[in-house]
Amino acid sequence: MKSYSSEIEINHLVEVNWVDRWQVYQRLEELDIPCSCAANQPLKVEISNPTAAVQLWSVVRRFTASRQDQIWTLECCWKSRYQQF
Repeated sequence: MKSYSSEIEINHLVEVNWVDRWQVYQRLEELDIPCSCAANQPLKVEISNPTAAVQLWSVVRRFTASRQDQIWTLECCWKSRYQQF
């Protein structure tokens, strides 16, 4: 009998600009997140745990968020980190 664990494999189709798709694919491969990228097809990504989901979100956001949004996110992180002192 197969035991159930917290790791569930879910395949997602990720729609990113075709220019950025290869870079997203390469970064996910570096992070050991299983994915495939065929010509003229969306990027397919296998998410098996919460860490992989956050990493996918972060990588895609790096290529899709505006520069101003990325700056705002960094400023919020720095403020929350250093307000404790």
